[in-house]
Amino acid sequence: MTRIAIIDRADMNAEQARVYDAAKQAGGPVGGPYFAYIRLPKLFEASQNLRACLSSGPLSRREQQIVNLVVARHWNARYPWFAQARASLAVGIDQAVIDAINARKTPNLTDPREKTCFVVARELLANKGLSNETYAAAEAAMGLEDLVAL
Repeated sequence: MTRIAIIDRADMNAEQARVYDAAKQAGGPVGGPYFAYIRLPKLFEASQNLRACLSSGPLSRREQQIVNLVVARHWNARYPWFAQARASLAVGIDQAVIDAINARKTPNLTDPREKTCFVVARELLANKGLSNETYAAAEAAMGLEDLVAL
């Protein structure tokens, strides 16, 4: 049972319905945390825009999924883990990589950018920041703009 009741589309006010319909038409997510966000339509819309901006940014889908897996595993988020594991398989990430991240081990990533995504995401979550060494290596591997996106 959810703590925040899910609002049916028919029960949404005009602004809630507008942002919900726009997200649904664009193929964006409307479940999960968006069930709560819809109560603040500006938050719902802003989070949809941020998601769209990041997903169309400079990181490849594989790089994005590696980060998503690390974040979901860090927070022990069961449903997001399941969803991100499925999405990772869909973009060609090997099951062994997914299993290693799930086991909180370092996966065998041969692509330098993908490895950097894993290292940066893991270190940021664990330490709330990056060491000078990790930052320098990440900037060299990704470039500044892609590192910002990461």
